[in-house]
Amino acid sequence: MELSVVTGDITAQAVNAIVVNLFEGVDAPGGGTGAVDTAIGGAISSLIADGEIKGRRGEVTVIHTIGDTYAGFAPDRVLVVGLGKSKNFDMDGVRSVSAIVARRLRTLNVESAATIVHGSGIGGLDPEVAAEALAEGAILGLYRFDKYRTSSKPKFDETKPATLVLVSNDSSKIPALEAGVARAQAFAGASISARDMVSEPANVLHPTKLAEIATGIASEGGMAIEVLEKADCEALEMGAYVGVSLGSHQPLKFIHMTYEGDAGNPDNNLWIIGKGITFDSGGISLKGGAGMGAMKGDMSGGAAAIASMQAIATLKPVLNVHMVCAATENMPGGGAQRPGDVVIAMGGKSIEVDNTDAEGRLTLADAIGFAKSNGAKRIVDIATLTGAMVVALGMGHSGAFSNDDELVDQMIAAGHTRGEPIWRMPLDPITKKQNRSDIADLKNTGGRGAGSITAAHFIGEFAGDTPWVHLDIAATNMGRSVHDWEPTGATGVPTRALIQLAMDLGS
Repeated sequence: MELSVVTGDITAQAVNAIVVNLFEGVDAPGGGTGAVDTAIGGAISSLIADGEIKGRRGEVTVIHTIGDTYAGFAPDRVLVVGLGKSKNFDMDGVRSVSAIVARRLRTLNVESAATIVHGSGIGGLDPEVAAEALAEGAILGLYRFDKYRTSSKPKFDETKPATLVLVSNDSSKIPALEAGVARAQAFAGASISARDMVSEPANVLHPTKLAEIATGIASEGGMAIEVLEKADCEALEMGAYVGVSLGSHQPLKFIHMTYEGDAGNPDNNLWIIGKGITFDSGGISLKGGAGMGAMKGDMSGGAAAIASMQAIATLKPVLNVHMVCAATENMPGGGAQRPGDVVIAMGGKSIEVDNTDAEGRLTLADAIGFAKSNGAKRIVDIATLTGAMVVALGMGHSGAFSNDDELVDQMIAAGHTRGEPIWRMPLDPITKKQNRSDIADLKNTGGRGAGSITAAHFIGEFAGDTPWVHLDIAATNMGRSVHDWEPTGATGVPTRALIQLAMDLGS
């Protein structure tokens, strides 16, 4: 979909449909909605009076204006979208209604549409912020992954709407609106890249393919990238990571991408580390067969980390950002590591492998070790780490664990800005003891109780005193149904929150 911004009258746009809005409880529409109401003979006011239009959030009313019904009125349809109560309206509200409207335009087979900027008038939002949220919601809301469908056609034309024009009657606002749309395209484009990676089947997106995608993003963004092979990782003594890879025929790929936004100050850095298990069978500690196909998404953290660099290279924060994804499969081959094995992580810590299905934290241990050995000053790791996170928080929030109040607060704030909620979880000394091993420095599981917390404690052993946040996205990486701007399937969470964090730190 092509997005653009123009100065003009919303009623005069030569498009198939125009979109206006209404807050709940408004009896007499004003602004752009009022202008459209006048142009179509008070039809909106009549429907409000009849109770058909209530202004509830997400409510969409279609008014047909085809032919010569209203002299001089070009659009064939007017869509009135409800914004809900004005006191509760925010960027998420704009994203939500924009996504809902975009999908409705598609079901109506609309080729071209124009819209006023929701929330920028009576809604009280900054016009640039409102335009950004509108564009972001529309792009993300139209997302579908159906590249492998050949025998059945989708219900609606996936190419529509082809164009969406944001209209303002105030020419002084146009630069701000254009800036908001451009920023939205960077954020949403990165999130879609992450969704695409997670949605691919594991026979297509294996570690080698993931490295190829990362290399393409690095090349397009002018960033440095290195991809370490198994021998390189063994030379660096990454025994925890290499151990996970031993059961797979697919070679591991340790991906390190670098954006230099403050080259003269190398300590001004953020390391984004994503779990990159492109398929997780559980290894020798084999998972049950039901639902195992979803484990193609166990690289969602890695996808978010890689995709975030796409937007960071475009938006250019004054910050050095390093991305690491230690990619591999976790398979039960003849060479696979076994429960009871002991591996040595980079830096020398010994780990008893109590359960081979607790593999992600092993790969992250060496990824963090690599980051620290290369001067990491802030670390954020992202992983679909524990089913216990789903039990703890449900599907609404990613869990955050941290050794640094300032960094975790910044991460939570970034998630709030982008509509990717994050909730801080505790790291207490009692649960930390559950990772004790009788034969090694620690073991890779702490038992059933507090599973997300013990997993975070394990990773924290390798972060040490470096400011660090661990995001467990096992509850938020996949959606069960279309919700606002998130689709069924891969959500792309927390790609946009990571980008926002980098922008906040590098502003």
